Amino acid sequence: MLQYITNTSSPVSIEDQVKGVLEGGCRWIQLRMKDASQEEVLEMAKMIKPLTDAKEAFLIINDYVDVCRDANATGVHLGKTDTPPSKARMELGPLAVIGTTVNTFADIEAVKSLDIDYIGMGPFTHTDTKKNLEPVLGIEGIRNLCSEMLANDINIAHVAVGGIKLEDVPALLEAGVDGIAVSGAIAFADDIAEETRKFCALLPTGN
Repeated sequence: MLQYITNTSSPVSIEDQVKGVLEGGCRWIQLRMKDASQEEVLEMAKMIKPLTDAKEAFLIINDYVDVCRDANATGVHLGKTDTPPSKARMELGPLAVIGTTVNTFADIEAVKSLDIDYIGMGPFTHTDTKKNLEPVLGIEGIRNLCSEMLANDINIAHVAVGGIKLEDVPALLEAGVDGIAVSGAIAFADDIAEETRKFCALLPTGN
């Protein structure tokens, strides 16, 4: 599973980023607009929703439960200080895809009984796309979290996130993640569609 996180620092517009990654085979788009207003995020969500619909791709909204509902998006990704996942589930209903961010095993234990669909483990390494970065996990940190989940029979899909490059993918998969979330490595590529294809080719399901 490849999740693409939109990047407002890219020289390519968000709409064209989404077109490129969809062309490259990604079927999981997270709309993240750093420093944008909720109204701006909603406007963009409505703009790219037909693109994701045409490819039967997920559209996940970062942070804003209201935007997810109003844009009829697939779901929402929530950080630690955002709307609690339990409240988001009540507002969005049983079919919405809900993900949340974790950095430690204590974070995982705190959400393991909630009705969520996946967790984002990170940051894997330093990333410029996020302020107030949690401690970097590295490959061993990701491996340890995956091992602890397995040992404690916690069966939630887990995706590595944060500064991931193409060459990192095999080691992350070997460490036990179910997928990866990528932003800058694709957003700043010379050919977004082609770079997306390269990431997809390394993933077990091809997308």
